[in-house]
Amino acid sequence: MKTKKTNSSRRDFIKQGALASSIFVVPRHVLGGVGYTAPSDQLNIAAIGAGGKGASDIRNASVNGRERIVALCDVDFSGSAAASVKRFPKAKLYADYREMLDKEKDIDAVTISTPDHVHGPAAKYAMDRNKHVYVQKPMTHNIREARILTELARTNKIVTQMGNQGGSNELLGMVQKWVDSGVMGKIAKVQIWTNRPVWPQGNAMPEPNASLKPDDLNWDLWLGPNELKPYTPKMHPFNWRGWWDYGTGALGDVGCHLIDIPFRTLGLKYPTAAECSVASIYSEMWNADYHPEGCPPSSFITLKFGATAKSQSPIEMTWSDGGIRPSHPDIIPANDDIGGKDSQNGVLIIGEKGIISTNINDSSPLMPKLYLNDGTTEFGPEVEKSDEPEYGHHRKWVDACKAGFKSSEHLALTSSFDYAGPMTETVLMGNLAIRSYMLRKEDSKGKMDFYARKKLLWDGENMRITNLEAANQFVGRTYRKGWEV
Repeated sequence: MKTKKTNSSRRDFIKQGALASSIFVVPRHVLGGVGYTAPSDQLNIAAIGAGGKGASDIRNASVNGRERIVALCDVDFSGSAAASVKRFPKAKLYADYREMLDKEKDIDAVTISTPDHVHGPAAKYAMDRNKHVYVQKPMTHNIREARILTELARTNKIVTQMGNQGGSNELLGMVQKWVDSGVMGKIAKVQIWTNRPVWPQGNAMPEPNASLKPDDLNWDLWLGPNELKPYTPKMHPFNWRGWWDYGTGALGDVGCHLIDIPFRTLGLKYPTAAECSVASIYSEMWNADYHPEGCPPSSFITLKFGATAKSQSPIEMTWSDGGIRPSHPDIIPANDDIGGKDSQNGVLIIGEKGIISTNINDSSPLMPKLYLNDGTTEFGPEVEKSDEPEYGHHRKWVDACKAGFKSSEHLALTSSFDYAGPMTETVLMGNLAIRSYMLRKEDSKGKMDFYARKKLLWDGENMRITNLEAANQFVGRTYRKGWEV
């Protein structure tokens, strides 16, 4: 109790820093130099996952050294996480985030940049201890986790942000203006596509080989909520994306960047239905390979949404990955890219009177373009200028943590869990459809019946498929003891 009171007092002081500074005879910036932040005004931040994307997340959250990085957690400090150790030499090092959060009582906030399967467990462990959280996309590995974290953020008054940094791109305002102005007429269709996966996917899981495990990798902690099994080569640091135990495939990798654009600008909520088809690989004639433990080489997904105030009609959203993209609309000149450069990733928002085309919404140029049937066009810039890394997405979260829950800074965040939770659930609904598509059982004639290849009806409020009970197993997951959510 004494520790909690001390932390609370320090946080209150942070929030009152601007007011308190007004009573100093000598201004603080004179004492400490331009841009100086007093230690009492600094946020104590820790990283869970300090390499790869985690390295840039914790670097950006430090706001050029304005905030204090007190601890780094990673299962392998010999790789890209070594750069974070060098950058923040005073930070304490941990392999297990649970130990770090239990020992380091003064942590105010954490960045979570692990493989997808650890996002939910790590975020909940931190939020249960009243730490503000920045969680890389996708927010969670499954729909149930996303709902739990969304509700926990409200209950515990946690300031949250998901790492789909393009949500802070000011050029989204141009797309929003086009939608809100009504120049598109009724909007009934959205098409989204990506060149992902760009990692091994669609084949059998590699065979475990404990003898190949790097000495510095804590494989047990890397597995996290998954059952303990021998080391699988090349799964760390990147190839985990293609396996359901650890990753969320192409949808999880870029769905929160692409689906974010129409979900945000059209004011979408939970989908009402989902269906899909996936590509097959044939190693033998007439006999498709069957690897339900992994994501497919490509997929095509259709999600249905009810009408919104902005769309004025029900929406059909299609998603395709593996490099499969929609046909080039006649209204867009044949030599123009659709979406981004070389049409590799993109979004088409299709209305009665025209089409909006955009690129992926990560840190790539958004390149918003409006084409109307009457020949009118309006294009955003193809080269973006930003004074801050990743559109200030991390810095805005840090400022909101210091200002407090429900502050104007908090309410201005573009991907707090109130928004990011339902959007992530929508992304993961596509994966639920893919995994259901692979369900099979032997029929009376000894042949395999893929009984779940149908349109799935979704009750978003209650998180249930209403017309196929077997599909509901993919709403959540099972957890190894000590890693539950």
